[in-house]
Parts: sequence; C-alpha cells; structure tokens
Amino acid sequence: MLDSARQTVLEYAKRSYEEKLFQGTSGNLSIYDRKSGCMAITPSGIDYTIMQLDDVVVMKLDGTVLEGSKKPSSEWRMHAAIYKGREDVTAVVHTHSPCATAFSVVGKDIPVILIEMVPFLGGNVRVADFVMPGTEELGDEAVKAMHNRTCCILENHGVVAVGKTMERAHIVAVYVEDAANIYSRANAIGEPRVIPDDILRKMRAKYNLPED
Repeated sequence: MLDSARQTVLEYAKRSYEEKLFQGTSGNLSIYDRKSGCMAITPSGIDYTIMQLDDVVVMKLDGTVLEGSKKPSSEWRMHAAIYKGREDVTAVVHTHSPCATAFSVVGKDIPVILIEMVPFLGGNVRVADFVMPGTEELGDEAVKAMHNRTCCILENHGVVAVGKTMERAHIVAVYVEDAANIYSRANAIGEPRVIPDDILRKMRAKYNLPED
C-alpha cells in the first residue's frame, strides 16, 4: 500500500503544480494509511518538475522517517495533527493557490455562492486563525475551522483540503480555488448573491450532511 501511496503523492504533487495550485516549491500533500500508521508526504524544498518517487517520504506521525531520500515537508506536523483530529481523513492537500490565498490575506470567509460548494466543501470556506507554520498547532486550528467541512483557509498562508482519498482532497482544493476566483470576480461586478439559508438546509439534507 505504501508504494502505491508514494506514487499517488508524486502524481498529484506534479499535477497540482501544473494546475498552479502550488507555486515554486510551496504547497504539500500527503496520504495516511491508518492501518500501518504511516504517512507518505511530499519532501521539503524540491522542484516539482524534477521530483522523483524516492523523494517522497514515508514516516510516522511522530516524525520518525521510514523511507525517502529527502526531508519531509516542513508542514508534516500540520498534516499529522489533521489526521489525529479527523478520523474520516486519509489525504491532505495544502495549497498556495492565488485566489484562495488572497482571501487568507484579508482574513475573509468565502460564502456559499455555488451549489457545488455544499457536496464538495461542506458549505462556506472558513478562515482558520493564524498560527506559525510548521507547527502542530497549525493543524489543530485547521481542524477547528474544518468542522463539518472538507477545507479551510489558513490566515496569511494558504488552503487546506482533505478527503478520504487523494483524488477527493485534490478536487476539493480545485473547488476552493474556483469558488475564490468566482467570488472575487463577482465582487468586482456587483453584490454577490449567496445561497439562502433555507436552501442550504435542504441541500445539506439532500447530501446527508450534518446541520451547522
């Protein structure tokens, strides 16, 4: 399973870079195998265009490195904290996608302006309080902001998207950036119309999502 997880991490890291969810060497993603207690995560400071399978790190949530020729992402503690705090999550994608990160700079939530935001994101996208990067506390704040959600914005930092699979976590990250892009454009045109609360309740019931 871990070999497959490393391959998936490499594939989606390169894909995310090509889609401009990652910039430079920023951004990171991981997969957690709850059975073995091992996490496969992108390495620190490696150009995505030359990243290879052996660069992907396999480690325990306590920081013990088991496989990989490079250091793990500097945000491995955040990933570990999310896996500890969200038992339904086995994949994490942390992006610096430009539109959503702009909302992190102004500390503004993204309201539900698209119907896709309910089934994929769980509702609006909240901003997690600022915490120093590279810390477990950053993951703890992300978990708080992601209550009944599959994503959040990290204040002055970027985006966290989660899922039961890497495919799902990645598409959540894509939808966050899409929502941020459309909302910012709508604000430039006029007053955006958010989906009313009564419709949101019906949609949450339709998709078997818990009430906020």
